[in-house]
Amino acid sequence: MSDAAPPTISISEVERTVARELERIAPVIDELGSRFQAAGHELALVGGPVRDAMLGRLQTDLDFTTSARPEETERLLRRWADAVWDVGRAFGTIGCRKGDWQVEVTTYRSEAYDASSRKPDVDFGDSLAGDLGRRDFTVNAMALSLPGRGFEDPYGGVVDLAAGVLRTPGTPEDSFSDDPLRMMRAARFAAQLGFTVAPEVVAAMTAMADRIAIISAERVRDELVKLVCAPFPRRGLTLLVETGLAGHVLPELPALALERDEHHRHKDVYEHTLTVLEQSIDLEHRLAAEGEPARPDFVSRFAALMHDVGKPRTRRFVDDGTVTFHHHDVVGAKLTRKRMAALRFSGDDIDAVSKLVELHLRFHGYGSGEWTDSAVRRYVRDAGDQLERLHILTRADCTTRNRRKAERLRRTYDDLEARIGRLSEEEELASMRPDLDGNQIMEILGIPPGRDVGAAYAHLLELRLDDGPMSFEAARDALLAWWSARPDRP
Repeated sequence: MSDAAPPTISISEVERTVARELERIAPVIDELGSRFQAAGHELALVGGPVRDAMLGRLQTDLDFTTSARPEETERLLRRWADAVWDVGRAFGTIGCRKGDWQVEVTTYRSEAYDASSRKPDVDFGDSLAGDLGRRDFTVNAMALSLPGRGFEDPYGGVVDLAAGVLRTPGTPEDSFSDDPLRMMRAARFAAQLGFTVAPEVVAAMTAMADRIAIISAERVRDELVKLVCAPFPRRGLTLLVETGLAGHVLPELPALALERDEHHRHKDVYEHTLTVLEQSIDLEHRLAAEGEPARPDFVSRFAALMHDVGKPRTRRFVDDGTVTFHHHDVVGAKLTRKRMAALRFSGDDIDAVSKLVELHLRFHGYGSGEWTDSAVRRYVRDAGDQLERLHILTRADCTTRNRRKAERLRRTYDDLEARIGRLSEEEELASMRPDLDGNQIMEILGIPPGRDVGAAYAHLLELRLDDGPMSFEAARDALLAWWSARPDRP
């Protein structure tokens, strides 16, 4: 995957693109604009939808800003929409659905953080110009007044959009003081749009990076997820590292720049990690259903980003001058779990990413492909429902410039996947379980439910992994032999 920025566009191209998009969304914006105008209120399409219309990025989510207060907005929407809900009345936002369109309407507002608060103070404004002035970047500070479709661009957003540059409407210091999360959003938009961040914005992010500490973990997490799942994540992650923001929100990432990869000593582990991330993105099509397009997969991307974070803690220098990172997979899984918990990720996401980090070296533990059937079964069992993502991470983790070595690793992993496929057809590996269930174990041994049943089940599962499926009779005989040999049996 290339992380090159998209080409810049001309103003005339922007105008043509907007004209096409306005015709597509006209049924919504014109009717809604007329309703608010008839009620004596201003309404404007604003922010991301205006920006995306100029970029030719089709959306069904539309954001509006209005002079109406939330109660009046809700009243007007209920007469028009199929469903209405309260997104955040205290922040002035009411949401609704009209057919396939998702709409949010927010009262003109201004907001700012004080030095210690995690939540912004919100004051409703009284003008579109004032509302645009409080927005994060000039490319998001453009609006289309409705129903007349008058274009409002007081801060030169269309010029910055055409040039592919992120700037703030006012000074970046004032913007980031109002909401420090905007520093994360700068990195996220660089990753989403492929834009360059203006030097003065980068300078302010660097000087004010520690202000991100007042933002809640949940809001930081949400921006990080959007960044990682964007088309150009390297651009955003690099910006976080270079400005020092990563040191506050994902310190494991910049720490990698201090390390060396044990297999490719000419490579910085930080750069290796970003390459693994990009290569994992190129393999996301493996997760899509047949006939469906590939979609960003946060779990596989974040596992790629975190797979080597255990290296700084495990680095050891050997007498011959080499560097080792023994057990960095296990240490990295623990660090990943701790970081994701601090960022308030769900338990399912934490378990999935941590498992992938812990297993990312498993393939390399079996030499050049001398896999027994038992080893293949255990590989599948340990990966569980993350097997396809483990395939992606293991393949992406090969960044050697030695073509012969890379081709050998690829063929070896091809062989492993083929082995998994054959055994899966023969043995139903995806639902691997012992050849006797708990009830059968209790009946054969004549014991009640309890620890002994669990121990017997675990023993039979180990036999299943080692030897494959057994007949009922063979499994029964193996169970009885194990039971009779137990020194602590009743």
